[in-house]
Amino acid sequence: MRIAFLLMLVFLSLWASKLTLPVAHYEASGSVVDMVVKEDKLYCATDASSVDIIDLKSKKLLQGIKVAKIKDFMGDLVDAKVYSVDVEEGKILILSQAEQGFRRLYIHKNGQTAIAIDADAQLSIAKAKFINENTVLLALLGDELISYDLVAKKQNWRVQVSGSKFSNFVMNETKSKVVVADESGDLQIVDTKSGKHLQTLSGENLDNVFQVDYKKSIIATAGQDRRVVVYDVDNGSAYYKSASFLIYSVGLSPSGERVAYSSDENNNVTVFNTKTKAVIGHFGGNKMTLSGILFLNEDEFLVSTDATTINRFKIK
Repeated sequence: MRIAFLLMLVFLSLWASKLTLPVAHYEASGSVVDMVVKEDKLYCATDASSVDIIDLKSKKLLQGIKVAKIKDFMGDLVDAKVYSVDVEEGKILILSQAEQGFRRLYIHKNGQTAIAIDADAQLSIAKAKFINENTVLLALLGDELISYDLVAKKQNWRVQVSGSKFSNFVMNETKSKVVVADESGDLQIVDTKSGKHLQTLSGENLDNVFQVDYKKSIIATAGQDRRVVVYDVDNGSAYYKSASFLIYSVGLSPSGERVAYSSDENNNVTVFNTKTKAVIGHFGGNKMTLSGILFLNEDEFLVSTDATTINRFKIK
């Protein structure tokens, strides 16, 4: 038993020595739920009623945009979870928790925060992102998509994507298409201008897809079935890699040639080449379950978790 224990320690030590640790850390006001980067600024949606804006170079908190707190079932005032954040033409889009399971959508501009969609609309919005400066794409928990005009304050179109529960969506670089992931494991591609269904990708993930990313013609998924799936939409190919644990998060580099995913129960991240499938490196130092992976360029990426710390990694 003693020999086996020593061998295990040696193995763990060798494994740890292969892990690349963060080159920088950023601190948010709460657990990080969503993050975007714009012009060297990191925008973090947190569970502390706040969107934190952090300077990537100085690591300093530049601003905290606060949203209204909510009352819990006991009537106590508690922090509202911010589910998603986005930035377009000086506008910051903020989706936050409201009471009775509904959501509030805010627009922050020129130092002012205004409600774009109130809880009175009774929409269970799971994610919101800009299509353009005046149009946002809303995903409901029931796997519906809504294109919403912020100026006219009306829906352009509303479609039922599938009969499964919504998990995640991501748009391509031109925001002309959106890939929707849900608990079925299938992916649905929808035209953002018309709401028309374009394509279904299926047969690779067998269960809920937690996250999805889309760069160039490459789509990558993070699956409850412990599969990270890579689709090449242009040539119609697909393959998957298996992990030893649930894959909670995934992210693609700008070229789509590198993918990072949460690869084990220790919250480590593995990066591999999407064309050759060769592993590029393993990255550690994340203390809690991953909530997001965001590439800054081909060689650097951010990892957010259920903790307040965002780690920055550099691929050697």
